[in-house]
Amino acid sequence: MGNSYYSQDVHGPYELHDIGNLELEEGGTIRNCKLAVATHGRLNAAKDNCILMPTWYSGTNKILEQVFIGPGRALDPERYCIVIVNQLGNGLSASPSNTPAPGGAAHFPRIRIGDDVRAQHRFVTQVLGVERLAMVVGGSMGAQQTYEWAVRYPGMVRRAAPIAGTARNTEHDFLFGETLCEAITSDPGFAKGFYRGPEDVREGLLRHARIMAVMGWSTEFFQAKRYRALGFSSIEDFMVNFMFAYFSVMDPNNLLCMAWKWMRGDVARLAGGDLRAALGRITAKTFVIPMSTDMFFPPADCQAEWRLIPDAEFRPVETIDGHLALFGADPAAVAQIDRHLKDLLAAKVA
Repeated sequence: MGNSYYSQDVHGPYELHDIGNLELEEGGTIRNCKLAVATHGRLNAAKDNCILMPTWYSGTNKILEQVFIGPGRALDPERYCIVIVNQLGNGLSASPSNTPAPGGAAHFPRIRIGDDVRAQHRFVTQVLGVERLAMVVGGSMGAQQTYEWAVRYPGMVRRAAPIAGTARNTEHDFLFGETLCEAITSDPGFAKGFYRGPEDVREGLLRHARIMAVMGWSTEFFQAKRYRALGFSSIEDFMVNFMFAYFSVMDPNNLLCMAWKWMRGDVARLAGGDLRAALGRITAKTFVIPMSTDMFFPPADCQAEWRLIPDAEFRPVETIDGHLALFGADPAAVAQIDRHLKDLLAAKVA
C-alpha cells in the first residue's frame, strides 16, 4: 500500500470505477473491483466512435497516451472516444499493491486475460452504455486482450488491431515469463511476497530488468548501439538509468500477477482448446501487426495465427527496436503503426 509510483501525479489523469465483485476464472473473487480508466475524446450521440485500448505488461495508460494518441493521429481524440482501461494487476486498477490485507500482496488471486476482458466488458456496456466498439487495439498483453475481446464478444468488436502479441502464448514465451518471475522470487528479500517495498527486492528487480532488456530489445538494437541515440553513453548506463530505473519502482507482486496471466494467455480456452475454431469466431476486420525483430512474439508466430482469422490482414512493422518498439523510441515504427491503424479505421465494416 502507498507506493507513490502508482499515483495520479505519475500516471493521471485517470478515474477509478467500481464495477462490483468480479468472480475469476481460477476461482477467486476481486471484491468491489476497481478499474482505472483514462478517456480521451467524447462519445458521439450514436455511441459508435468508441475505441478500447487495454494496457501491456508493466505499462499504464500514460505511456499509451504519450506514444499513440493525439490530433491527426489514427487515435485522434477529436474524432474518437479512446478509452484506456488499465489491466488488473498493473498497480492502478485492482492489484496486489493496492488491495488491503488480507487479500492483497501475495494473497491477491490469480487472474487470466479473460477476467480482464469480462471486467472491461462490464465497464463498457454498463457504465458507458456502448454496445459496439469501433476498434479494440493493444500491444503485447494489450494484444492478448484484443484477441480475447474479438473471440469472446465477436458481435461487439468491429475492428481489432493486436500489435506485437499472440492469441495463444507459445512455449518459448512461457519459459521466458518463468525466467522473469524467478528473477524476482529468488531474491531473499522477496519474502514469499510479503516484502515492505520494491527496495527490499532490489536485486531481483535488477535481474528482471536485465532479462527484459535481452529479450525486449533486439540483437540489431545492440549491434547498432541504439541506446546512444536514446541518450545513454554505454550499455551499462542504459541498463541502470533506463531499464532498472523503469522497473525498480514497481511492485514485484504486480509484475508477477501480470506475468502469470501473460504466460497463460490463450483464446483457444473459449473453444475447447481448438485455436482454429476460436480464431474462426472473429468477425472483426483484423490487422495483425507484429514487430519485425520481436523476440517475445516473433512475426512467424503472429503470421501462423493470422492465417486462421477470417478476412484478416498481416501488417508487420519494420524496426530494429524489437518488442520494445512499443515504447515509441523508433519514430519510424510509430509512424508505421499509425498508418496501419488509419487504414483499419478507414476500412468499411458491417
